[in-house]
Amino acid sequence: MTGTTSVLEVSDVAQSVKPAARVAHLTSVHTAFDVRIFQKECRSLASAGYDVVLIAPHGRDETVEGVKIESVTRREDRSRRMTATVRQVYLRAIRSGATLFHFHDPELIPVGVLLKLRGKRVIYDVHENVAQDVLTKDWIHPRVRRFVSTVARIVESASARIFDGVVAATPAIAGTLPKDNCLLLQNFPIVGELVNETALPYRDRDPMVVYAGSITEMKGARQMVSAMHLLPENLSARLLLLGDVESASLRSQLTASLGWSKVDHLGFQPRGTLAQMLGRARVGLVLFQPLPNYDDSQPNKLFEYMSAALPIVASNFPVWRDLIEKVGCGLVVNPLDASEIAKAIAWILEHPSEAEAMGRRGQMAVASIYNWESQAQSLLRLYDRLLR
Repeated sequence: MTGTTSVLEVSDVAQSVKPAARVAHLTSVHTAFDVRIFQKECRSLASAGYDVVLIAPHGRDETVEGVKIESVTRREDRSRRMTATVRQVYLRAIRSGATLFHFHDPELIPVGVLLKLRGKRVIYDVHENVAQDVLTKDWIHPRVRRFVSTVARIVESASARIFDGVVAATPAIAGTLPKDNCLLLQNFPIVGELVNETALPYRDRDPMVVYAGSITEMKGARQMVSAMHLLPENLSARLLLLGDVESASLRSQLTASLGWSKVDHLGFQPRGTLAQMLGRARVGLVLFQPLPNYDDSQPNKLFEYMSAALPIVASNFPVWRDLIEKVGCGLVVNPLDASEIAKAIAWILEHPSEAEAMGRRGQMAVASIYNWESQAQSLLRLYDRLLR
């Protein structure tokens, strides 16, 4: 697969919707160019003829690829974000003139309720299993996490019944929500987006291992770096980290690790650069730790590696194992065991023919099944139904 298929090809579904229908996406947590919110959902809606407004933390108001970005202040302080920023999102929302509102953060549930009271159509987009996610938050005291988790589950379930639609990012999340108005909209990649036309042939690439995403302890940062130290020296492998480190303390731990001498950390990279880097790599890592919110998750990067024809080394969670073994696109390991991770990386680097075949099988699976284009059709049908 070398061609690119644009998200702009899905517009035929919404022909019955008036082109002038204004819709607004709201977030107080995510960046304006979040992949799910902007690249997939907002661009799909704009290409289908909707007048799309995105209210999000950003430096300025601007229009990008047909999406009108209306900025709110980004606040690092959590309490200020959950009060001042949420209020700012609500005020911009009621001034936007939109008919339908689609919000993406649990802290915006009160905003969704207020918009419903104003007679607006409202969709709640659930990216995470909130009740399970709470159990891993270090800013919530361990003694009250279970209670907060229960409250979060009750509030989310009750409020979801108020809204006109609820969108779930994974089947596991959908299973926690009311079935009568829940739409499963999975975070599959846009076909061809991360395919680099100038990528080196797989066999000609350097022994580069890549991880793209936020670099956190919960996503296996320490194990990835430790595994590099355990690889045979004759492989000359290096780990490319494409993302920001979550804290200064974690960065200190990583740089003090013996494996850090084999690491190149480039920080967060735009999508075009990400495609170039994936086109130079031989292995993609997804080594989330065994935590309640990750066991049934479907991380973007897993499918993005597949779309770029990269073989994967991933955590051996049952959902991930079933997918990877069914497609035949990589190896699964115990994400807590750096030596097991190193052995899997070494096998892929030492067996280039088998590894290249793994990557091609993953890419074919994305092209035929695990792609955003199939999900966009469902999103447009939902909007068509709510606004018709």
